[in-house]
Amino acid sequence: MKVSDAMNGQVRTALASDDVVLAMQIMVGAKVSGLPVVDGEGALVGILTEGDLLRRPEIDTVRQRPRWLEVILGPRRLAQEYVDTHSRRVADLMTADVVTIDEDAPLSEAVSLMEEHHIRRLPVTHKGQLNGMLSRSDLLRAFIHAVPRRAETVDVSDAHIRECIDNEILRCPWITRSAIVVAVERGVVEIDGVVTNEAMRDAVRVLAENVPGVHAVRNRLTIEDPATSYL
Repeated sequence: MKVSDAMNGQVRTALASDDVVLAMQIMVGAKVSGLPVVDGEGALVGILTEGDLLRRPEIDTVRQRPRWLEVILGPRRLAQEYVDTHSRRVADLMTADVVTIDEDAPLSEAVSLMEEHHIRRLPVTHKGQLNGMLSRSDLLRAFIHAVPRRAETVDVSDAHIRECIDNEILRCPWITRSAIVVAVERGVVEIDGVVTNEAMRDAVRVLAENVPGVHAVRNRLTIEDPATSYL
């Protein structure tokens, strides 16, 4: 699945020249925690989030420091903090170094970026233009829509279920196929054999449960740790 299949194409934006109050009103009205910032031609130039707006003198949340610490921080750092907390221009408060994803990229790449950068949303671009936003909630919606298609179970034979389980096991090199016996009767899967740990036992069960047509799984796998089997 591509990013364009899951992204939200109806995105509220702010202009870099906008007043920060207008940006806040857009965020509150749209019930979003971040806004992409674009220039007059629609090119993405930054992103403004709730975190950029927490420290404001209007609500007495500006950080207060003892004088000795201000001396250590120096005038440059203090001047930048003043801009960050007092400016009314979106351009001064936004994050300009934005992590983006192309609309044709696979969803797996988007998830990797979210995990790597610890972010909840990604602006989606194409040739420099903002085309949408992809958030964690968009990923959940994509999953919900994908599940019914995968779970369709119309006249699936026991032989086909067995074949699907065998093929999936072969795609998992960490499973010792020769140590596992799979039987299927009327959609009920029985798994016997030996695995080396509890996680593998659970993984084989989950593997079988995800095969279309499976109604129940009877997991009779036993655990035998090679490190202790000769003691």
